[in-house]
Amino acid sequence: MKIPPYLEPKDKIAILCTARAVEKMELEPALNSLDQWDLVPVIGKTIGLKDHQFGGTDQERAEDLQDAINNPEIKAIWIARGGYGTARIIDSINFEPLMENPKWIIGYSDVTALHLHLQQLGLSSLHAQMPLDIENKSPETRESLKQSLFRKPYDLEFISNFPSISSESQGELIGGNLSVLFSVLQTIPLSVFKNKILVLEDLDEYLYHIDRMMLNLYRSGVLRQLSGLVIGGMNDMNDNSTPFGLNVYEIINQYTKSLNIPVAYDSPFGHTSNNLALTLGRKVKLTVNHNSVSLKY
Repeated sequence: MKIPPYLEPKDKIAILCTARAVEKMELEPALNSLDQWDLVPVIGKTIGLKDHQFGGTDQERAEDLQDAINNPEIKAIWIARGGYGTARIIDSINFEPLMENPKWIIGYSDVTALHLHLQQLGLSSLHAQMPLDIENKSPETRESLKQSLFRKPYDLEFISNFPSISSESQGELIGGNLSVLFSVLQTIPLSVFKNKILVLEDLDEYLYHIDRMMLNLYRSGVLRQLSGLVIGGMNDMNDNSTPFGLNVYEIINQYTKSLNIPVAYDSPFGHTSNNLALTLGRKVKLTVNHNSVSLKY
């Protein structure tokens, strides 16, 4: 797995849209953070563009991402926001320049489609807070992103409030948003998940749909490939008038309790105020000891 170089003061970081539209004024808090970190923002051509819900047409978004990949002065690419649309442009991108001169790709949620593609290519990337709404995230969220870009991956220690077996394992981190993973799963060879630690988060899904997606991961063999599973924010779940009968953790537990791997719940990442950075593609040690969890690089 190739690891992009850590950033240095005065490095340039591109901000652009691969999915939904963003206005430049919405980026002001993120731009202030970059200024404090002594980084130089390069505003992409897609910022301020709008094609229905998207930040420009598919072609415009693909060209903006390609330009940032090709530009040797750009050391990191910070995706402005999620929503939907990243998967629509992946096949239009030439990733060879990125593999020759690795740089950090940063984002989460819809950016999961890009993270998963990069892992198939053998490039580490950063599952972390995007510019939009960063002012409403915890100070630790911003610090985890800064540390992951400048110094080293950010270790996690937290309490899991759902019972899991005490165990530990090692493996490279992979994953991100469950719904996005589900939508692109047929494009990913099963071997990509072998001995990996899968991280999952999601937002505003129906419980029966969570069950359907977890069932798919189980029946397809993905879950049986893993050495561990880390569950982040599963927020604002919905139910029908006739209840599904299980909460989101109970659904996940149905498909993982027989796997004999560590499973950690309540992990501090995803659509939460505490959205800590995860360096995908890096090897970690996952330890679950009753309700105490550590994830160390």
